[in-house]
Amino acid sequence: MSKTLDRISSPCCGTDERNKQKSDAEISEGRAKFGIFRKAKNVSGKLRNSIRNKLRRRNDFGVCEIEDFHEMEELKAVDAFRQELISDNLLPARFDDHHIMLRFLKARKFNIEKAKCMWADMLQWRKNFGADTIMEDFDFTELKEVQEYYPQGYHGVDKDGRPVYIERLGKINIDKLMQVTTFDRFVKFQVQEFEKTLAVRFPTCSVAANRHIDTSMTILDVQGLGLMSLTGPIIEFIKVLQKIDNDNYPETLGRMYIINAGPAFQLIWTIVKPLLDPGTTSKIQVLGSYQSKLLEAIDASELPGFLGGSCTCSNEGGCLKSDKGPWKDQNLLKISLNGEVHSVQKVTISDNQEY
Repeated sequence: MSKTLDRISSPCCGTDERNKQKSDAEISEGRAKFGIFRKAKNVSGKLRNSIRNKLRRRNDFGVCEIEDFHEMEELKAVDAFRQELISDNLLPARFDDHHIMLRFLKARKFNIEKAKCMWADMLQWRKNFGADTIMEDFDFTELKEVQEYYPQGYHGVDKDGRPVYIERLGKINIDKLMQVTTFDRFVKFQVQEFEKTLAVRFPTCSVAANRHIDTSMTILDVQGLGLMSLTGPIIEFIKVLQKIDNDNYPETLGRMYIINAGPAFQLIWTIVKPLLDPGTTSKIQVLGSYQSKLLEAIDASELPGFLGGSCTCSNEGGCLKSDKGPWKDQNLLKISLNGEVHSVQKVTISDNQEY
């Protein structure tokens, strides 16, 4: 290739001085571009070889690999955001994670200043609420009774490997629910579940799916829910949880299906929808007939029988009491919690090449 460049750089007889100068400038620019390309190619080649060597060594010890795709522009944005957080002393080690920072950037449409403000508020909320230690400190002893009057829980994964959260809002009995727990304790339980999803469910689902998972699917069953069901405490509960979710756990919802939505629910939806973040509502699909849609997204073996699937979890007292999922597999749990997961990072650039 260098010989070709030498031949190109040789001046042709009869060329005037202006063309010669132009030709020399173009050749110089061409050499520079070629040099940059060659250096980038060598660097990316070394990076790929380094990754392969690391994976080969890690595989000898049985370390799990998961694929993790990044857009080049997102990488640059996260790096810039990270530097801003570091300069303002806003980046605790436990949150120094590409995907966590990316979620906050997405929530603020990649406006770094707005994302930083949201991030700072999140850190302060966690300190005030005690979120950092809530998985260890809070014991929700009334869970079984609560599930009788408000059936909800995680169950299985969808076809993309995401955890599935199911809530039968139409069966809520708010009066009896408040007899077995308090509003504050139930909110704490929900925050504890948010934390468990980020710390346990997402990592084990990532290991099981062999790719990074950081969003979930929600099925909200509203059968039996009428306007009279939306009492003050229920509306307040929805508002409080939505604010906590939107402010501190942004961009973790992948898809939501609201099912058994009859004509009466359309009136309810006009009341509830304004309480939700617009980004969240874009991920929500309201369905009347739903079974075929759910089975497109979730295997029958992962879907409870009362939703048209084949799972019953009879030995666990029912699907919503089983907490079925990869996070119950002790081997997957050990790999994800002990840091035995190696992320194979692939960067997607404009010409669809991966590095």
